[in-house]
Amino acid sequence: MRAPEFWYHDGLAARLLTPVGQAYALAGVLRWRLVRPWRSQARILCVGNAVAGGAGKTPVAIDLAARLNARGAAVHILGAGYGGRLRGPVRVDPARHRAREVGDQALLLARVAPTWIARDRRAGVAAARAAGAEVIVLDDGLQDPSVAKDASLLVIDAEVGFGNGRVIPAGPLREPAGRALARADAVALVGSGATRPQGDVPVFTASLEPTIELLDLADRPVLAFAGIGRPGRFFAMLERLGLTVARRHAFPDHHAYDEDTVMRLVEEAAVLGARPVTTEKDFVRLAEDARPMVTPIPVAIAWDDTAAVEAWLDRIVPR
Repeated sequence: MRAPEFWYHDGLAARLLTPVGQAYALAGVLRWRLVRPWRSQARILCVGNAVAGGAGKTPVAIDLAARLNARGAAVHILGAGYGGRLRGPVRVDPARHRAREVGDQALLLARVAPTWIARDRRAGVAAARAAGAEVIVLDDGLQDPSVAKDASLLVIDAEVGFGNGRVIPAGPLREPAGRALARADAVALVGSGATRPQGDVPVFTASLEPTIELLDLADRPVLAFAGIGRPGRFFAMLERLGLTVARRHAFPDHHAYDEDTVMRLVEEAAVLGARPVTTEKDFVRLAEDARPMVTPIPVAIAWDDTAAVEAWLDRIVPR
């Protein structure tokens, strides 16, 4: 889906849809009251967000899994497989699986640790535990009461925060912001902006930074395309880092690129004398024969205070 503009403005459409959003929020409250969380012997770290769409959650999950791995723990990652057709539990094999089967996020997560997808998170946790997981990083799942968490990190896009503060479909929130914050043990504030959550939990600030040398791409303009939660953030990052963005194309989150679409983008770039670039999440959704024509821009989370993040992780896996 593509986030509607009114999610970030308190206009007429948002006010008209507010009763539906209130019903959605009530359904979430009832779910938490009716479901008894199941506790695994593995320690569970949930990396979640409060809004629909991208907040930088997957790069945060990748970073934390790598840090926990470095402590010698048997770390596995569990995602829902959004955008893929398999329901799981399935252990992701990047050599065999494609984004249309397990989703784009799972293919990126599998680079750092054994990764599972499961629409039923309880079944996914059980499968990972049976395979030897001592620590499981949940990529998403803050709103899922089926599995008890040992710690939860709420990831917030600092630029847009909670949008207009209303619940889907009136706004971007999956649940009222106060409920999400009350369930979080810490907050990761990604990017720059005025958003600063209220509360006593630790707040870690960070940014998303490219992991390749972009000076190598500065020889000509770029045609940038992205099908993520907030494509504009990707385009703005390219400009902030000094690239000339000749054309921008935004697609819905987890967009499935067909061959014709990719070829149109490549041909348009050729006419402009530009290089086609996209995000890593988009890149893994491209057909194999289309990838040599497009340059992916990988990013990683850069913490402002790495020591504080490591100290917080001590509660899950001591150093």
